[in-house]
Amino acid sequence: METTPVRPWCGVVRAVREPVVVGVDGSEASLRAVDWAADEAALRGAPLRLVHASLWNDHQEDGWGYDCRLLESAARRAHRRDPRVRISTEVAGERAERALLRAGESAAVLVLGTRDRADLTGRLLGSLSLAVAARADCPVIVVRDGHHAPEHGRIVVGVGGPAAVRFALREAEVRDAELEAVRTWRSPARPGAGRPAGASPERRAAQALERALRHAPERLRIRRRTAEGSARNLLVSASRGADLVVVGTRSGAGRLGQVTRRVLRHSACPVAVVPERH
Repeated sequence: METTPVRPWCGVVRAVREPVVVGVDGSEASLRAVDWAADEAALRGAPLRLVHASLWNDHQEDGWGYDCRLLESAARRAHRRDPRVRISTEVAGERAERALLRAGESAAVLVLGTRDRADLTGRLLGSLSLAVAARADCPVIVVRDGHHAPEHGRIVVGVGGPAAVRFALREAEVRDAELEAVRTWRSPARPGAGRPAGASPERRAAQALERALRHAPERLRIRRRTAEGSARNLLVSASRGADLVVVGTRSGAGRLGQVTRRVLRHSACPVAVVPERH
């Protein structure tokens, strides 16, 4: 197993090939993310980079030793998961959010684990994952407590922007999985109110699906699904029995939309948040 510990540095690491990056903090949630990231790297034929953020200073050698041991343990776990994956590690001397966003600048995908901590309203309080997913330059896969290893052979994508669709197509292809592409529609409050004559909302949704999938590989198994109602409810429902749900988010907005936040909180499987550049 090849691992390379890196002392804290705040510059951008340029990789020959874009790595899969995973945030590691020693928690059980982050170790599940390491498992997912190792699988993702193997599927992509990409290197795996483990990043741990720590703000100890130069006089705290015990801190450096602890951080290295934490990363070495995670690297061994990733190696056991798939010995073919080339692994490197980094201790980043900065806050976790900044370290992960920086690492994401040169990553193919960023994988984060988050614990199912909820308040009295049932809202998930994974603030770091939400903040990074909202601002990252690359797709972010969030693995929550209770999410299991892929076993269903099914990827779900909410069809909106093209970047999320491209990411979902690739995930389905490398996993040899079925892709379920979903698009919701709503009937106007009054038929014809404020809308020119033409195709029905349901027909427009079906047409949007066809446009989004027109470049899909022919060998890929794709299920097209349109439904009237809420996109967030449909995606949460579709996550049951899926390995991954893919949603898009507006790049540079700095915050996630309501649909993405609800899917992250309630999905039965990991969620990939993909930035859509306009």
